[in-house]
Order: sequence, then structure tokens, then C-alpha cells
Amino acid sequence: MRQAAMRKALLIGILAGSSLAVPHVVLAAEPVAADAPAADPMFSQPYVDIDEWRDKPVRHRYVHGGFKGTEARFSLYMPPKEKFERRFFQYVTPVPDSENLAPTNGLDQIGFSIDSGGYFVETNSGGTNATAGPAFNTDPKIAAFRANAAAAQYSRVIASEMYGAGKIYGYLYGGSGGGYRTLGSMENTKGVWDGAVPFVLGSPMAAPNSFTIRMHAMRILNAKFPQIIDAVDAGGSGDPYKGLNAEEAAALKEATAMGFPLKAWFNYDKFGVHAFTALYQGMVMADPTYFEDFWTKPGYLGFNPPESLKKARLQFVTKIRDPLDEDEATAKGMPDLRIPGTSRGTAEDAWRIAVNDGSKRTVAFELEGTPPDVGFLGGDLVVLSGEAKGAKIAIRLLKGNIATLGVTRLGTVAKIKPGDEVRVDNSNFLAAQTFHRHQVPDASYKVYDQFRGPDGKPLYPQRKMLLGPMFAQGAAGTVPTGRFNGKIITVNSLLDREAVPWHSDWYRRKFDEHYGADAVNRYRIWYTENALHGAQQFSEDPTRVINYNPMLEQALRDVAAWVEKGVSPPQSTNYKVIDGQVIPAATAATRGSVQPVVTLKVNGAARAVVKAGQRVNFVTTISVPPGTGKVVGVEWDFDSSGKFAEKALLKAAAQTVTLTASHAFAKPGTYFVAMRAFSHRTGNMTTPYARIPNLGRVRVVVK
Repeated sequence: MRQAAMRKALLIGILAGSSLAVPHVVLAAEPVAADAPAADPMFSQPYVDIDEWRDKPVRHRYVHGGFKGTEARFSLYMPPKEKFERRFFQYVTPVPDSENLAPTNGLDQIGFSIDSGGYFVETNSGGTNATAGPAFNTDPKIAAFRANAAAAQYSRVIASEMYGAGKIYGYLYGGSGGGYRTLGSMENTKGVWDGAVPFVLGSPMAAPNSFTIRMHAMRILNAKFPQIIDAVDAGGSGDPYKGLNAEEAAALKEATAMGFPLKAWFNYDKFGVHAFTALYQGMVMADPTYFEDFWTKPGYLGFNPPESLKKARLQFVTKIRDPLDEDEATAKGMPDLRIPGTSRGTAEDAWRIAVNDGSKRTVAFELEGTPPDVGFLGGDLVVLSGEAKGAKIAIRLLKGNIATLGVTRLGTVAKIKPGDEVRVDNSNFLAAQTFHRHQVPDASYKVYDQFRGPDGKPLYPQRKMLLGPMFAQGAAGTVPTGRFNGKIITVNSLLDREAVPWHSDWYRRKFDEHYGADAVNRYRIWYTENALHGAQQFSEDPTRVINYNPMLEQALRDVAAWVEKGVSPPQSTNYKVIDGQVIPAATAATRGSVQPVVTLKVNGAARAVVKAGQRVNFVTTISVPPGTGKVVGVEWDFDSSGKFAEKALLKAAAQTVTLTASHAFAKPGTYFVAMRAFSHRTGNMTTPYARIPNLGRVRVVVK
């Protein structure tokens, strides 16, 4: 009975964890490679309902179809025959989504695929019915890999008719929850895909712990983040602990040792709790007694709570004034509401679909009273009277007297009426913030050593089950093991706040464990410096963050050359994991991978203090790892605008470039000057594809 309840609990529609998708959870043994999905009886009747030539973004044949008796749909974007080099690229969304994202998602996947000699495949991963619901009648492997594999196999049939008989190679890629699904596909199928690029990949312990640890730090350190950020920024003191009290220092140390990148706190006031809102209720249902034990039993932070925890607890009783749909809530100033038709299919934002699907339904409640400001990060609306009495509705945002809802049961929300008495209560949400302390896994997870004593035993009471592997299994179809078919290059971000960087190192050690001396012929691990969880997140602050999508493009081209021609890709990133932090080698020659390494100095240092109007000198050196390409572009941002308006003139591409620049600042202030550089494998200075960025940043204080 408990097992069934646990399974039902973990169905919560979407998880990020990096947007890690958790559409369903089914307990299973080690993955076993499936038959070629062309023989899958569920997908035995493919059909095509659209077949036409299109001219945008480039000339291609568009084929749309599905499989009779299912909701599975696919789209194929196929180049003219003279541009086809007998391969395809297939993108896996973090959660089951639309098969019509590529033309409008801003990733230029169609253009890249055709420029790379292949056609592009996207699917809806079986449709909404492929996601296991409360009845648990659906095989979770359908959305994880079966529907995608069936589309891949049928695409070869259509391609052979168009281009002629012969081997057609297939390459799969996906990030966050799509990274799980990509790796799960490679672990559980044979003869479908020849290689893959899972990116921003979470370990089987990523969710919910990657979120709980950062929320704990957010609650305690909120007032101290400005000085922490300044300390680790360019030209800062380098000591983020200076000025912190014992509780604050412990919270920062705990989060850092768990892998949260110190420099990634730079916009702490905007990134919130991310997809935790989508999996919070799953935690509550899966382990309900934890939230009682937290406040009542020794060994939990809430049993004898510190003053900061007491002050953060909110149990505010009031009444409902009005339910609000998206338009009404937005009109009242509520931010962070999903705009229909945007932010779909990407590593960063896919979780939002579960929070707000864009329909005209209640997304918030206006309350009669205004709860006190306790630094609310999330909680519950407990219904005390009316038709929905006894219900708990997740709240993901509280602003004034308006509560924005998280993942909810629409039927329950519809029963709540004006005048119903409710309690805004964040007790469970506060308890969740240290849940990771009670989820200590096996010794392969080194970052959890901080929660083990000298005897190796956990310091805190442990729960009866680990939720992380169950969430991971819900996305991948099986718990990832690192034993896969084909060849893999993983691309991971050193500023990732959801799938923190050490997760990829966990896979590296698993790969080595499985393949030993042959591991060098099976995988690469590439880290991207100055990149966040989502490729398009560089827009948050272009002077700090780059777009990693060109790294994915190069990885796909390299894995194809590896499979088809035996050309070994550039080596894995050379790095160390120190106290939970992934530290890459300092120079391009020693770091490896494919990203250029940038150094930038102002007046010979990382920080300069000058007078207004005084000209300062900048020197930058950009080096590309040997054999991986040349520098093809350099651009400057002197005013911290993020626009990079001034481009340096490069006469020719080169492996290493050193440039100088000077600038005078007319007004006093602190300026962060950034230089962004790009490399390309062949030195092509005009192509938009696989143009890999990195940046340097320095501080100028003008008095």
C-alpha cells in the first residue's frame, strides 16, 4: 500500500533540477537494452499528414505525422538531397512537449542540422497520455524513450525513400530533464541512435536536493548576498565569508560544499526557487511524516529552531477576496507568470508548463489580509472553511495580499470561493529546505561527506527512502547507471544552479567504472565556463554569462565525426573537484575541451582605481585549446550595458590572440568591463554555427 502511495506521489508533472522532468516514477531494475523500436507494437502504424517544401529558415522538406492509436506526433525537417550527408539530429525536450517547437524556439535547430549535413527530428514524446497519471496505467518508458525511438526509426524509412538506401546515422541531444531522457535512451535502446550529447545533466540525486540546499542559503543569506557577490566578482576581495555570522557562514559553506557555484549567486533576487514549486507537493505526498518530524523530533532543524527559522515561519489566517486568472493577476502587478507560447522546450523553462499552461483558469488568489513579510519563498494555502475545507494548495509566490499558485489540482482550486477562510502557511516549505541532510546516499556522492561523521555514518536522522533516484527514473525511464550504447559527449555548465557542476563528474566516474581503459573511446565530459543551466539565460547578464548552445553544436558535429569516421574528439575538460566545486585547469593548453580561455587585465590587474577622465589600458589574451579551432571574433563592453557595441578588428583567425584597448570613464562609479571572444573549429569568421564564446571581466573604480 505504501509503495503504491509513494508511486502516486511522485507523479508530479514536471521537475527541473534542473528542470529535470519527472512525469512519472516506476521502480525498476538495471536498464536492459530494448528491441529496435520499429518492432514496438504500440508504434506499428505510422502515418504522414503533412508533406511539403518550406523555405524558412532554410530550404527544407517538412514532414509531419504520428502513429495510429496513440497521441505520438513527430516533425521532420529534411534538406535537399545535395546537402544530405546521411545523418539526423534529434532534440529531446525536458518534458513531453510539442513536435512543432523548432521553427520558433530561437535555437535555430533546423538551420544547424541542415548546415551539418543532416535532417532534424522533434516529437511530442508520445503526448500527454504518455505521462503516467494517478491511475498509473501508462508505461513511463513511452515518454522517456519509446516514442522518440519510434519516430527516429520511422524517419529513416522516409529518408531512405528520399535520399536512397544506405546507413543513416542518428544523434540524440537534450538538456536538464532532456539530459536524463537522452542518457536513458542511450542506456535502454540499441540500433536507434549512434551517439548523443546529454547536457546540463543532473545526477540521480539532483532532485530535490539541488533546490533544497540553495533555498536554505537563500533564506539565511538574503541580506548578505550583495557583499558575497561582490567578494567573488572580478576585482573583489575573494573572501565571501567576511562579515558573516556563524549561522550565515555555515549556510554558505553547506551550499558551496554541496556544489552550488559561488559566482552563480549574482542575481539571487531573481531566480527564486525555480522548479521546486513543481516537485514540492510530490515530496509532501511521498514522505508526509518528514514535515511533522521536522518540527517535533530531535535531529531536525525545526525541533529546537534557531531564531532565524522562527522569524521565517508564517501561519497567517485570512479570507479569500477574489480568484484571479493570469490577466487579472498580471494587472495587479504579479510577475513571473508564463506567457502562452513562450519558453517551451528549453532546459531552463520547461517546468513552467506545469505551473501555468496559459489557459483561462485561476492562477492566484487575492486575500482580504496582507501577510507579514518574512522573506516568503513558498508554502501552502490551507483551506479552513467552505467546500474545499481541508485542502492544501501550493503557493509559489506571495506579493502583498496576492498569492500565486504552484502546481495544483484544478478541481480543488475551483471549489475555493470568496469568503472562505484560509491559512497562508510555509511550515512545510521551511522544513523542505534541509531535506537533503536526511537523504545521504552511497559513498559515490562525495559532496554528502559533510553530513557523515568520522565513522562514515550520517550525522542526521535518515528517511526511509531516497527520493532523488525516483525522480531521475521518472524522467529517464530507469535510474541512470552510466552504462550506455554508442558514444557520448556531455556538455555541462560551471555556473549551473540546478544541475550543479559535480553531477557530471559523478557520471564520469561511473563511465570509468564501467568501461575502464576503453572509456576514452566511449565518452567525453566538457565543461562550459561562465554558463548557466539554460543556454538562453546569458541574457540575464551578458557581461557575466555566455550562451552555451554553440558548444552543443560543436559536440554534435564531433560525436558524428567520432562515430562515422573514427575521429577522436577533443579531450575531456581537465578539472578538479575541491569541496564540491569543479575547478577547471587554468590555461587552454591544460584545460582541454573546446571552449576558448580568456584572460583580461586592466592596468595589469583585475581591478583598477582611476580618476574620471583618466584613460585606462586593457589587455586580453584569448587561447583556444590546441587542435580545436581558432579565435574568430572579439567584442568589448566598456559601460556594463551588456550590448558589446565595440568590436575588435581581427585580420585573421588564430589559435591565440592578444589585444589591447583603452578607455576613459567620464563619470565616477564602479564599472565592470567585459570582453567576449569566439572561436570556431575551422576558423570560419562568418558562420553563425558552432561559434563558441567565452568572456573576461574586470572592475574599474572611477573616483
